[in-house]
Amino acid sequence: MVTRRFTVVLEPAEEGGFVVKCLELPVATQGETRDEALKNIKEAIEGYLEAKAKLLHGKIRGEKVEVLVEAPSALLG
Repeated sequence: MVTRRFTVVLEPAEEGGFVVKCLELPVATQGETRDEALKNIKEAIEGYLEAKAKLLHGKIRGEKVEVLVEAPSALLG
């Protein structure tokens, strides 16, 4: 296992509670409280990554390279 960091945006929902979206992945969820929403997004991200790993298992060829880029600070608030 590898530990990764992801940036999420937590917004109050119109109907109450919170909506939370991951900026780096196509993952979003909600929760009645801030803590519940953050717990739910963590589980959603883990589920997405597990599904992606199963889908790609044995299909990746070539060299794996990690790159670092600078992002505008407006993305991170």
